[in-house]
Amino acid sequence: MVEAVRQRLGERAVVTDADALRPWLTDWRGRWTGQALAMVEPRSTEEVAALVGLAARYRVPLVAQGGNTSMVGGATPEASGEAMLLSLRRLNRVCEVAPDHAIAEAGVILADLHQAVAAIGKRFPLTLGARGSATIGGLAATNAGGTQVLRFGTMRRLVLGVEAVLADGSVHDGLAGLKKDNRGYNLDQLLVGSEGTLGIITAVSLQLVAAVAARAVAWVGVADPATALRLLRSLQGSTERVEGFEILPAESLAAVLRHVPGTRAPLAGTHPWHVLIEVTAETGATEPPGQLLERLLSASLVDGLVEDAVIGSSEAQAEAFWRIRDSISEAERAGGPALQHDISVPVDAMPSFMTEAAAKVERAFPGTHASGFGHLGDGNVHFHVRAPTSASLDWVRGEGPAASRLVHDLVTAAGGSISAEHGIGQMKREELARLLPPARLNAMRAIKAALDPLGILNPGKLI
Repeated sequence: MVEAVRQRLGERAVVTDADALRPWLTDWRGRWTGQALAMVEPRSTEEVAALVGLAARYRVPLVAQGGNTSMVGGATPEASGEAMLLSLRRLNRVCEVAPDHAIAEAGVILADLHQAVAAIGKRFPLTLGARGSATIGGLAATNAGGTQVLRFGTMRRLVLGVEAVLADGSVHDGLAGLKKDNRGYNLDQLLVGSEGTLGIITAVSLQLVAAVAARAVAWVGVADPATALRLLRSLQGSTERVEGFEILPAESLAAVLRHVPGTRAPLAGTHPWHVLIEVTAETGATEPPGQLLERLLSASLVDGLVEDAVIGSSEAQAEAFWRIRDSISEAERAGGPALQHDISVPVDAMPSFMTEAAAKVERAFPGTHASGFGHLGDGNVHFHVRAPTSASLDWVRGEGPAASRLVHDLVTAAGGSISAEHGIGQMKREELARLLPPARLNAMRAIKAALDPLGILNPGKLI
C-alpha cells in the first residue's frame, strides 16, 4: 500500500519518518495515542480519490485528519498501526468567494476563511476557540458548534453542499448548493457530522452573511440559570441581534481570575451566576448595538432580571470579557482532575438540569463538585465534575466512568444528547451504543455498512 501510494502520488506525499509522524498520532488533549503505517498528504480531490481507491484495494484503513483539534479522539488512529493517516492540510484553497457563499477546500483553516470573506464585506458566522488551527473539512465532518450557534446554528445549518470521496474512491460533488433539490436522500447532510466514517470531505460550500459593522458585549450578574433564561427570552423578544449568550457560575469566574494572568473581574460586586452577552449590527442599523444593549439591560434591571451589568467601553474590553469565557476550561484544568461533558438538553429544561443534575452527581460521588457553563441559549453546556480535593488522575480512571455514566443517564432522561458539539469519536462510542434508541443506532449501522462495506473509513469511531 505504501509503495503503491508513492508511485501514484509521489514520494513527497508520503510521510513515514517517526519524528514527523509523532505530533499527529496523539490528540491535542493528550488522551489518545495511536500508530500509523504512514501519513499521506494529497494535494487535490483527485489524489484523495486515488488514495481511497488504493485503500479499498489493499484493505488499509484511512483516518482523515485536519487540524487535529478533536475533543473526543476522533482523528487519532487506533493503536494497531494498521491505518494510514490522511492529512487534508494541503487542500487549503479558498476556491470561490461570492456575495452569498464561499467554497473552501477541506484543509482551509477557519481563521483564514474568515479573513478571505471579510475582504468582500462578508463573514462566515461560525467561530470557536480553535479557529486558528481547526479546518473546514473537520468542522463539517464533526458538525461543529461554537459561540454563535444561538443566531446562526451549527455547521450543519451553514453547509450548502459538500464534495466528498466515498469509500469506493468515487467522488460526490454537491458544491452547487442547490436551494431546491428533491432527488432523494440528502447525501451532503448525511456526510456532515459523520466524523469521516462515511466519506472523506474534500471541499465545502458555505453560507455567508453580512459583516458585522459594530458590536457590544456586556457582562451581567444574575441570581440563577432560570433568571438568565428569562433574561435571554426578554432580549430575544425585543431584538434578533443577540449572537452570544453564555452562562457561567461564580466559581468558574473565580477559577479564571486565579489561574489566568491578566484577567480581572468585570463587576465590582459578587454574584452567584454570570452571563456574557453579545449584540451585533450590520451596516445601516437604525440603533447602535451599545445603545440597544444599554436600553434593554436597563429595562431588565428594573424588572429584577439583572443584578448588575457593565457594557464593554472598547473593543479591548469586549475581548477581555470573551477571554474570561474562553479561558474557563484552561483554568479548570489548572484546578485539578475533572471530567468534562459536552451535553445538551431542551433549552427550557436547562436551568433546572444545571442545578439538579449537579446536586445528584455530588450526592452520588461524595467530595466531587459539579457545575456547568456555556451556551445556554441553544441548550448546550459543558458540564464538568471536579474530582475530590487532593484526588489524582487515578480517580478519573477509577471513579470517572461511573460518574460520566450518571451524567449521561441524567441527560438522556431529560431528553438530551450526550454530545452537543464535540462529536462522539472514540471517547463516547460505547456510551452512544448504550443510550441511543435502537432504531436510530440500527439505522446508523446500516448506513455505515452500505457506504463503507469494507470498514476502512475511520474505524473505531462513532459506531
